[in-house]
Amino acid sequence: MFVLNNITFEFGSRYLFRDVSWHIDPGVKTGLIGPNGSGKSTLLRVIAGEYSPSSGEITSQKGAIIGFLNQDLLSYESDRSIVEVAMEAFERQNELAKIIDDCLKKLETDSSDELLHELHDAQSEYAALDGYSCQHKAEMVLEGLGFKTEELSKSLKKFSGGWRMRVMLAKILLTQPDLLLLDEPTNHLDLPSIKWLEEYLESFKGALIVVSHDRYFLDSIADRIVEVRDESLQFYEGNYSYYLEEKQSRDELRKNQVKNQEKYIREQEKFINRFRAKASKAKAVQSRIKMLDKLEKISDLDDSVPVIKMKLDLAVQPGKVINKLNVKRKAYQDSVIFNDTGSLIERGDKIALIGANGTGKTTLLRMIAGIEPFEGVMEDGYNVVKSVFAQHQLESLNLKNSILEELQVMAPDETDNRLRTLLGAFLFKGDDVFKKIKVLSGGEKSRVALAKTMLTKANFLLLDEPTNHLDIQSVNTLIKVLNDYRGSFVVISHDRFFLGEVANKIWYIEDKTIKEYPGSYSEFEIWKESQDANETPVVKTVKVKTSDSPKNNVQDSQKVIKKLQSGISRLEDDIRSTEDQIKEKLEIMSNEEVYSDHEKLRVVQSEHDKLLSNLTELKKEWELNFNQLIELGNDE
Repeated sequence: MFVLNNITFEFGSRYLFRDVSWHIDPGVKTGLIGPNGSGKSTLLRVIAGEYSPSSGEITSQKGAIIGFLNQDLLSYESDRSIVEVAMEAFERQNELAKIIDDCLKKLETDSSDELLHELHDAQSEYAALDGYSCQHKAEMVLEGLGFKTEELSKSLKKFSGGWRMRVMLAKILLTQPDLLLLDEPTNHLDLPSIKWLEEYLESFKGALIVVSHDRYFLDSIADRIVEVRDESLQFYEGNYSYYLEEKQSRDELRKNQVKNQEKYIREQEKFINRFRAKASKAKAVQSRIKMLDKLEKISDLDDSVPVIKMKLDLAVQPGKVINKLNVKRKAYQDSVIFNDTGSLIERGDKIALIGANGTGKTTLLRMIAGIEPFEGVMEDGYNVVKSVFAQHQLESLNLKNSILEELQVMAPDETDNRLRTLLGAFLFKGDDVFKKIKVLSGGEKSRVALAKTMLTKANFLLLDEPTNHLDIQSVNTLIKVLNDYRGSFVVISHDRFFLGEVANKIWYIEDKTIKEYPGSYSEFEIWKESQDANETPVVKTVKVKTSDSPKNNVQDSQKVIKKLQSGISRLEDDIRSTEDQIKEKLEIMSNEEVYSDHEKLRVVQSEHDKLLSNLTELKKEWELNFNQLIELGNDE
């Protein structure tokens, strides 16, 4: 459907891509990943036709529609209602609706056959295009993305940038494009909206390319991962979790290839240097020199991604109780946010505060911080030292300072090397640390403010959406920092992988009260699903026929158990066999005879990739059967 042929794109003197090719297949959902600055968003703009490549071409099926959600759409303004803006997606239906309306007005004074035919034709086409349900479709999508029914008639300009982005996303989704390009779509969505979008995209019929740092989102919707790396594109069949496994295998293979090639080159150079002066060996020496000149060097992996080794120090150890909150009432005008509720935070609590936008998460965080008035009492415990990270803190940065100077002011006792290590983890590398705050983008300022928060010696952190504007590597860095942190914190985030890694308690707001789940985010998700369904979740892989006789039920169950046990045993044998075959392919690919011959390497690599794909499917099947076996065993 869409094909990139040998695309090269350069920005100034820097190449983002060199001779990359990509066949974008119909219906395939792709996660496009890579470090910030690697060119992901640029590649989307090239595909969308907004940027022209330096060389190469992009071909597509005639009449194919591209839908592109990008951050520039935040600036779109309109006096029209949000449902009207979303309905702009139905271009032809809107034209027909206007024709029908005009015809009906003219019929008041003109009943000619020509006008009646025009009206009939317009109404027939409008019905064929399902025009009468367009508004309902737009309302359904907007409500799925978090808008309340009463908000649909409000003007777009009355909403903030993040909510406007949702309207533009709704408009794009309603066009039903052949290729949908999404650049960080989850940045402006809360958890319920992200889950709705996942379900929508799972049933989306067109091709999809999405740039996202949300690992759960990529695992849920992607069946292919494309990594922007070393001015090229690396393709992985599977979701993000599969990519991580496959990437490790490929990196190990690449390192072995580099090692073997370096050994081979050293041996040839040793031969050349030893026999260069001997006339009898001149022909052999020249042959090896020419061979080395023609040899295509395998580049080593770029391991320049910084690994942070910095723990957050505490100024003092707090008492057992960190914070108590007793709320009689919190309201904005006539809108009540909290009523007769409270919370208790104890030393060691690492709390994820989750829920839909508008339920009061940020308000609650500000109440705990002591900067939001309410009816009630907030008490900090003994020796509690707070530090708050929120987007408004960007305004407190000193615009005259460089990035490094801003951190030096915060932590004068830290060495420049340690500060630069921390900044590197938050995407400021090399001379970037000397940039002035005044020239930074909003996202860059946000990362500086987050780095400053990490340097405080507070024993209680309040973090509002700290993962916004961070790529996956930087989110992993933040996870490591918070897991090593000996203090307590409350964090608001829509990044489920992040929450699953750092939180040991979950807070959610329901019926204007603060509620707590004493466990991890993944445990909370399972519990919440069972609560919503009012039943314990069951993994269903095999349908068991039921009978009125208890004896028959037991016999049927035992037959299924034996069948599952046999199937699991067979799958385990297949898994071991496939893993052995994968090892054999890796050994073959590390042989000099293979890695120096591109055609042989391509063939073996293809066989290796197919085996890995088979292995993934076998493991999924094993897991499903094993879960079913456990379930049946629990029922016995």
